[in-house]
Amino acid sequence: MAFRRTGPTAVRSPLDARRARTVALDLLARKPWTRRDLAARLRRRGAPPEVAEAVVADLEARGYVDDRTFAAAWAESRARGRAFGRERLREELRARGVAKPLVEVAIDRAFADTSELSRAQLAAARRLAILQRRAPDQAPRRLHDYLRRRGYPGDVVRQVLRALCRDAVPEGASEP
Repeated sequence: MAFRRTGPTAVRSPLDARRARTVALDLLARKPWTRRDLAARLRRRGAPPEVAEAVVADLEARGYVDDRTFAAAWAESRARGRAFGRERLREELRARGVAKPLVEVAIDRAFADTSELSRAQLAAARRLAILQRRAPDQAPRRLHDYLRRRGYPGDVVRQVLRALCRDAVPEGASEP
């Protein structure tokens, strides 16, 4: 019985255009990809850069790869499901190679029905209960840090903290 070696020591033959297209379609069947990420994955799989770019360009022309649709779905999913703010979404989409104008449109669409402040308040309310059980005196600071990591701007975080932590912040003390 022959065993196929995989991993970093395995020797792979370069992918030709046909095999690269098959690999790309297989990857797209599992999840959506940005143009840049798909080309990078094909190069890692053994496709020469020019073959990877040609395959991705062809798939993009056929509508299988669309950064605009990817960005819209990604932003909506992460804003709704994980309660991420605009800053975090912007960073994630830019890191995936989505063009800046597409990023801004996708983020605006993700926050069209519910404001960033409302989503921050919902995320903070859920988190505050946990933080107050663990260390009530540190809850406002930790909630501040939590919201900032989630990508909410400082003014939104301050508004949420004022609304939710009035009783937690002693009079005269500075806000976190």
